[in-house]
Amino acid sequence: MLHEYLPILLQIVVAILFAASALFVSVLVGKTGKRTPAKDTAYECGMIPQGEGHPRFSVKFYLVAMLFILFDLEIVFMYPWAVVYRDAIKQSDLIFWSMLSFITILMVGYVYALKKGALDFRR
Repeated sequence: MLHEYLPILLQIVVAILFAASALFVSVLVGKTGKRTPAKDTAYECGMIPQGEGHPRFSVKFYLVAMLFILFDLEIVFMYPWAVVYRDAIKQSDLIFWSMLSFITILMVGYVYALKKGALDFRR
């Protein structure tokens, strides 16, 4: 049984050796150049960089991104439902009511986000 896992073990060993050798060569080659402040500055199309390298984003940006992901995943569940709807409705109305309850729960979340001002960009 151990013989069956030998190729996997060999692949793991090769991957670890490759990663370690790539890091080692990078350290060797990287130390040969001299670092100057001009080399360490960010290059922005020949312009002198202004401000911080990593600007701070508002929490509202992340909130909108999470809401987008949430409502985008809704489509992932609705598309297969729409594909099988015509064939499944002949057997039972359960598929219709289950999707209606799913959309209702999502609409409650959407109304909650609107009431909390999550999509109000004037603030």
